[in-house]
Amino acid sequence: MKRLLRNNGLSLVLLGLFFFTLLVGQFFVGHQHYNNEQLEHGQPIANYYEYLIGDHFLEATMENWESEFFQMFFFIVLTVFLYQKGSAESKDPDRKEEVDRDPRKSRNKKDAPWPVRKGGWVLTLYEHSLSLAFLLLFLGSFLLHAVGGAGEYNSDQREHGRPERVTTFEYMGTSQFWFESLQNWQSEFLAVGSMVVLTVFLRERGSKESKPVDMPHHETGG
Repeated sequence: MKRLLRNNGLSLVLLGLFFFTLLVGQFFVGHQHYNNEQLEHGQPIANYYEYLIGDHFLEATMENWESEFFQMFFFIVLTVFLYQKGSAESKDPDRKEEVDRDPRKSRNKKDAPWPVRKGGWVLTLYEHSLSLAFLLLFLGSFLLHAVGGAGEYNSDQREHGRPERVTTFEYMGTSQFWFESLQNWQSEFLAVGSMVVLTVFLRERGSKESKPVDMPHHETGG
């Protein structure tokens, strides 16, 4: 057990923080906020289960997930062919790196992943599987953001006695939907851009996301 925790500590702590902030933080605070707004408008309040499966929680959650997955997808793809000299988050523009080697030359390695040994279209899919996974996660959360947002929009219309209703895809064409998305996208690109640039000059001893403390600013990578 001790070895398991040591070898998987990073993912376990991050997952723990995720569930704590989502369920203990966002869910309970969001439930209280939602019911306060319902009372202000003379509408019935929701119990925990009704809030969990409702549009308010879905829209708020997917709006944030969408921007995270979108940022990671773009960052992974951009780092294939774009560089930032001196950054711990970039490949070195002046030399070939291990991540660029052709896996087809390793088909006979016994410890190579199964898709590498299989080759063909399976390998082609596998060598882009990381970006594809984040792209699918983004598209799924993007669509669910629209589903929850459309439900919230229609609920607001009913509360104000307006007959207009929108479908999910109609809602995706509104300025409200794109405002919700873009206000998160810009912050994600700012955050990852800051990491790329700041790791040129700043250090965090012991972190994989930093260059060694004594490495010169002009040297790229970790």
